[in-house]
Amino acid sequence: MEERLFEGFVLTGGRSSRMGRDKALLPLDRSTLVEQVARRVRSAAGIVTLIGAPERYSSLGLPVAADVIEGCGPIGGVYTALKISLAAWNLIVACDMPAVTAGFLAELLEAARDADADCFVPKTASGLHPLCAVYHCRALPAVEYAIDHKSFKMHDLLRSLRTISWPVADASLLENVNTPIEWSSR
Repeated sequence: MEERLFEGFVLTGGRSSRMGRDKALLPLDRSTLVEQVARRVRSAAGIVTLIGAPERYSSLGLPVAADVIEGCGPIGGVYTALKISLAAWNLIVACDMPAVTAGFLAELLEAARDADADCFVPKTASGLHPLCAVYHCRALPAVEYAIDHKSFKMHDLLRSLRTISWPVADASLLENVNTPIEWSSR
């Protein structure tokens, strides 16, 4: 298999406890939230794989990879993506970002391409957004180390990597939905 410059991944995991149902499968524009986000990621990166439960998402017709290590939260999804990727740069996006656009993701990837970093992460006034970021394959050992040491917080991972923040003026692109109220008010 040949190595690619970019690959894209959508993290479907999480219990969606605040939403009360699987937010990845929320209806959006005659499909589901995860399908819409996956289309945008594929448009930007050229390829997309869902990270989550194959038995839940394989009916969507997209490649799905189960977490290699379960019970770690989002960092487990990042680990799985980096473990299975054939690319240098990996766009990793949470499934619960209905406003993120293919154009924004393509700009993020292009900006990351020449960065001397392990992670290239958008930053808004509310802070860093590690679940809509680009991770270089060389970040894998640090992610593995964090999991081995039960350090599951994404912001702790970012501090352990050579991270470059990318200023984003329009924070609405990166808003996620966690509750029925947030979903209905989007």
